Amino acid sequence: MSPGWQTARHILCVRLDNMGDVLMTTPAIRALKQGAPGRRITLLASPAGAAVARHIPEIDHTIAFEAPWMKGGEATVNPAQDEAVRAQLAAGGFDAAVIFTVYSQNPQPAAYFCYLAGIPLRLAHCRENPYHLLSDWVPEREPEHGIRHEVQRQLDLVAQVGCHTRDQHLSFQVRDEACNRVRRLLLAQGLDEARPWVLVHSGATAPSRRYPPAQFAEAIRLLARSGCQAVLTGSAAELDDVAQLQQQAGVPTLSLAGRIDLAELGAAIRLADVVLSNNSGPAHLAAAIGTPLVDLYALTNPQHTPWLVRHALLFHDVPCKYCYKSVCPQGHHACLRQVSPAQVADAVLALLPDTRRNVRPPHRAATPRPPARPRSGGATVIPLWRTPCVDSGS
Repeated sequence: MSPGWQTARHILCVRLDNMGDVLMTTPAIRALKQGAPGRRITLLASPAGAAVARHIPEIDHTIAFEAPWMKGGEATVNPAQDEAVRAQLAAGGFDAAVIFTVYSQNPQPAAYFCYLAGIPLRLAHCRENPYHLLSDWVPEREPEHGIRHEVQRQLDLVAQVGCHTRDQHLSFQVRDEACNRVRRLLLAQGLDEARPWVLVHSGATAPSRRYPPAQFAEAIRLLARSGCQAVLTGSAAELDDVAQLQQQAGVPTLSLAGRIDLAELGAAIRLADVVLSNNSGPAHLAAAIGTPLVDLYALTNPQHTPWLVRHALLFHDVPCKYCYKSVCPQGHHACLRQVSPAQVADAVLALLPDTRRNVRPPHRAATPRPPARPRSGGATVIPLWRTPCVDSGS
């Protein structure tokens, strides 16, 4: 470790990908924040990452940046913007920078950016020898020597400069006023607070991580038959998709799609009994807030499973798993398509709090079942007591 980390007062954290990536970095950011009294943390993030940073109390300030070496932003990146942000960093008085990446990303463009801004200490994982770009180089050993959960990877990184935290939960602050507004919106649509309800988020940035809409609709029908209400969420751009899903389901549902901001999405997740989601930002929000989660987990990568929250992880094991593709390269989408709607509904009902379990099993008249178990040859449902990332205290 280079001298100066223990006394660094102002640290720049660089996390330039999406909202979920920022959320999964929050335990490492907390470790940095707790590393010295009065330490300030600034986050350099994509616009999506900057939006969630406003709700993370460990972050004091945020700078939004469409970095030209990151995916997206084709219409907005330009050298003038890059120079303006570099100058902002140079004027920021940073003592150190930590560059957070997944193992398939190259940290050197960000490291060079921080070097040009005159930040003296720079820490990152890096596969190639970075020479003078990093003052503290952690050799990249993934995936050749195993793959870690994304949260653990970043905690291990900051541990290299002596920063640790006992609280390794994700961070997202939900405010009472946001909860009150969401509750009013739901009551106006007819939510019955005496009955359980599940927040359903059917979207995901990558098509490869989306459970088929027809199967989502069938799962919602089964939940409605059991007495469980469904509240759908989505962005304004997903309004049509959510409306089609409601129509396909053919049962009464409620929708917050296009009507709430990120703070209110967090509030809705806090109010819900269970969240049902693809592997996307709301799944990580549920983990940060502590709401039980059914995660429809496409096997595009293994590092982003729910962290320290009660959850069920649903997928069908396939030989082509961990493809890291945004679109299924095989075209069959079997890792999600072969998860049945009945298994989804079972998993939701198994996660309901004990006080809310006065519901009927959706597809049989027998007594309520225990949590689902792994089924050889079919969709894999990891029971709560075997899932490695479950916080048994939640």
